[in-house]
Amino acid sequence: MMKKRAFLKLSSLGGIGLAGGTLLPGCTTPKGTSALPAIHKQASRAHRQVFNMCGYAAPKIDTVRIGYIGLGNRGTGAIKRIVHLANVEVKALCDVRPENATAAKKVLEGTFPEAAVYTGTEDAWKKLCERDDLDLIYICTPWSLHAPMALYAMEQGKHVAVEIPAAVTLEECWQLVETSERTRKHCMMLENCCYDFFELLTLNLARQGYFGEIVHVEGAYIHDIYESLFDKTKRYDLWRLRENAHRNGNLYPTHGLGPICQILDVNRGDKMDYLVSMSSHDFMLKQRTQELGASDATFQPFLGGNFRGNMNTTTIRTNKGKTIMLQHDVTSPRPYSRLHLISGTKGTAQKYPLPERISQGHEWLSDEEYKALETKYQPEIVKRIGELAKQVGGHGGMDFLMDWRLIDCLRNGLPLDQDVYDAASWSAIGPLSEWSVANRSNSIDIPDFTAGAWVSNKPVDISLRAGGNTQVKKA
Repeated sequence: MMKKRAFLKLSSLGGIGLAGGTLLPGCTTPKGTSALPAIHKQASRAHRQVFNMCGYAAPKIDTVRIGYIGLGNRGTGAIKRIVHLANVEVKALCDVRPENATAAKKVLEGTFPEAAVYTGTEDAWKKLCERDDLDLIYICTPWSLHAPMALYAMEQGKHVAVEIPAAVTLEECWQLVETSERTRKHCMMLENCCYDFFELLTLNLARQGYFGEIVHVEGAYIHDIYESLFDKTKRYDLWRLRENAHRNGNLYPTHGLGPICQILDVNRGDKMDYLVSMSSHDFMLKQRTQELGASDATFQPFLGGNFRGNMNTTTIRTNKGKTIMLQHDVTSPRPYSRLHLISGTKGTAQKYPLPERISQGHEWLSDEEYKALETKYQPEIVKRIGELAKQVGGHGGMDFLMDWRLIDCLRNGLPLDQDVYDAASWSAIGPLSEWSVANRSNSIDIPDFTAGAWVSNKPVDISLRAGGNTQVKKA
């Protein structure tokens, strides 16, 4: 059995390899750039879809039995939210650190029967996945473990909800798609920003034609987490510093990308065609690591890292000629921004770094006009449990909306809002951007993980018209 250190090592090698990896179809190696021996030989392979997971409604599960892997920051938050949902049972908990598992178990006391705990070894999570009394595995571990754990869980007959990104290499993206299709098990990436209130409003407005034809969209993850990258108490094994020390690209694209892909009907009427990516120089990480490494042996393995630049900008063109701009910066001292921007032939919407704004001309709507529009186009899911979600919390309530929606779809046999093709294509921007950065921002094709099914797949509809009976316990 492959242990955690092996996974981390393979992930690091995979990221380095792709940064100078072979070209995908339609790309040529420009003069002065490199194409090292292929790490991901399967990146451009033709995919024959054996079962379309888009729109797939799995058999209903009246009470969803869940096992959680990874009980750090995100995992603990998920545990605190799930106690507010009826129609679920938490059967098992796993974390390599016993103290995390014990703390999570205490959160559940008095709500569910005592959960089994798996801890102490780096492959204890496999025992959890092998249980025959679980329907859903909820994964909140370091990035390099997401795909291996999701794959193993699906092979054990479980649906999977996995934190972002779902994969860190193209090969992992393909494996997730092929395994989900073969096992007919859901693999949903937990992109919570798709459930933020403004993103849901703009999705509904787009569905109603308010913006006209969408022309251009923007998203970002600009978040100053610089100090936490070096915090040995918060980052197990300093895993996030490791990612930034060996990979140079947009490593965390899906917060900005997920909501705008749903608005553009990516994988459901359109598809991302190709991208180009550029990174600034690293002006902070290497210097800080050298300073710490001079007196702390913990940081010495990172001294030779090829650190990611402060700012990465990636641009994408879709098959229908729409354009996407994504940015990523987790080190510069800037205000938080996810830069959710929608630009159409009739109107525009934008949030971050300023508060939400909507227009159908040169001027933003007044506060009164915006409130009237928000009331008129409020999504059904927000009408149903929006206020309760705000009380429960989790990034203002969007985390709880995401969890509620996932459980409600599983209980009612509804298609998920995010399927495995979304998990793969949104996550693939990470390694593809690495390749482009390493090759003087040359363009590179984005694989079609749907094998052409995007042409006829139906757009996502986050609503309650075909469900909504999952009960919520008041906060």
